[in-house]
Amino acid sequence: MVSDPLLPPARTPGQRWDFAAVRAEFDLPIGFAPDALAEAEDAVARELDGDRVDATDIPVVTIDPPGARDLDQAMCVERLSRGYRVRYAIADLGAFVTPSGALDREATARGQTLYLPDGTVPLHPPVLSEQAASLLPGEIRPAVLWTIDTDDDGHPVDVDVRRAVVRSACRFDYQGVVDDLARGEMHPSLAALPEFGTLRRRLAAQRGAIELQLPEQEVTSDGNGGWRLALRLRTDIDAFNAEISLLTGMCAAELMLEAGVGILRTVVEAGEDALGWLRQSACALGIDWPGGTGIADVLSGLDPDQPESLAFYADSTRLLRGAGYTTFDGELPGASSHAGIGGPYTHVTAPIRRLVDRYATEVCLAVCAGREVPEWIRARLAELPSVMGTSDALAAKVERACLDQVESWVLADRVGETFDAVVLRGGGEQAEVLISDPPVLARCDGTDLAEGQRVTVRLTAVDTTARTVTLEPVP
Repeated sequence: MVSDPLLPPARTPGQRWDFAAVRAEFDLPIGFAPDALAEAEDAVARELDGDRVDATDIPVVTIDPPGARDLDQAMCVERLSRGYRVRYAIADLGAFVTPSGALDREATARGQTLYLPDGTVPLHPPVLSEQAASLLPGEIRPAVLWTIDTDDDGHPVDVDVRRAVVRSACRFDYQGVVDDLARGEMHPSLAALPEFGTLRRRLAAQRGAIELQLPEQEVTSDGNGGWRLALRLRTDIDAFNAEISLLTGMCAAELMLEAGVGILRTVVEAGEDALGWLRQSACALGIDWPGGTGIADVLSGLDPDQPESLAFYADSTRLLRGAGYTTFDGELPGASSHAGIGGPYTHVTAPIRRLVDRYATEVCLAVCAGREVPEWIRARLAELPSVMGTSDALAAKVERACLDQVESWVLADRVGETFDAVVLRGGGEQAEVLISDPPVLARCDGTDLAEGQRVTVRLTAVDTTARTVTLEPVP
C-alpha cells in the first residue's frame, strides 16, 4: 500500500505551510527560560564525575531516523560461544540535570519531546539534547551502559548497568540498515541483531505480546517549503531494534520489582468481553482464529498488506487501552504487567526525549550497585504518573493535529475527486477509512461500510483552517 508521496498544492503569495497554528492551539513552549539555559550551559562545562567505566573501546552504533540529532541509544550485539551479549549505551541525562534545579523543573513541566514536522519542542535544551548528551558518532559521551547476557534462546541470564563513557562508532538510519541486511553487509556490531531479534520476537509471541503492524503516516519536507505525506511500513530492522529496547526495559522492571521500588509502564490485560468481541470481528473479517490460539499468534500470522489485516489491527488496539504508569515503594503493585509486551516493563531507553526514563534509570543504577535509591527519586515517584499521562495525551493530540493539517493541505485542490480506500472501522453513521494515495486517514459518511472492505470514496469538502476533510462513499 506504499504510494508515491503527494505534494501539497501550490502556495499563493504570502501563504505559509508551517504548524504555527498547531503550536498556538496547544500553547506549546518556545525556547527555554534563561535560568534553565544557564544551568544547561554550566552542566556542559562541568567535568564528568570520575566513577565511570571507560567503554570507549566498545563499538556501539546508533540507528535513528534520518536527520535526528537527539540520539538516546547505541548498541552492540554479539554472538557468544553460548548465548548472546547485548551492550546498550543510553544517554546519561543524570550527568547534566540537577535534581529540583531550573532545568529539572522545566523538564518536569514538559514531560517529553514533542515532534512536529517543522521542528521539535524538546524536553531539554538543544545544547544537551542535540549536542553534549546526544550519542553522536565519534564523540565521547557520558552514558548508562547496560550489559545483558542471554542464553541461546534469548532469555536474559545476567544483567549489569553502570555509568560509563562511550564513543559511538557509527550512525545509521533504518533504511540504510535494511539495505545493508539485504546485501549481507551488516556492521559487525549489528551482525548478530537479525538472529537475536528474531529470537526475541519469538519469545514475545510466546509471552502473548500484542504486535500491531499498522502502517504509520509520515510527514516529511519536500525541500521547498511544502510537505510530503506517505505511509511507512514497519520493517524487520524496526522490529529488531525495538526488541533491544524492550529487552532492556523488561530487565529494568525486574530489577525494580526485586528491589521493591520504582515505576512501571503498565497496561491491564483485556478481559473476556474484549476478546470475545475481537473474535466476532475476526469472524466477520474472514480471519481464522482456531480455538486455543492466543491473540499474539493470530496477529503475528497476518499479512499487513491485506485490508482485512489492517482492519483487525485497528480493532485490536482496544486490547491496549488503559495504558498508564504504576509507582511503588515498599509494597509491590497489584498490577505490574504490560499487556502489549506480555510482562513487566519500564521506560529507561529514551531519557533525552522522555522524563520518566531518567528516574527509572537512577533506580536501576542504585539497585544494581547495591545502594539506596536516592531520596529525591523516592520523593517524586508518586507525581510521575500524572506528569507523564498529561504529556502523553498532549503528544498524541499534537501528532494528530499535524497529520490532519497536512492531510487537508494535500487534498485542498482535489475536491470532487475519487480515491481508493480501505475501511478500518465501520458499523456506525461514520466509518474510518484509509485512503491509499495519498495516505490519508479520515472519517467517511455512510452506514453500510464494513470493516476490511475496499471502497471508493469521493472528497466533498476540505477546510484547511479546521484541518478537516469530508468524504462520502461512491456506490
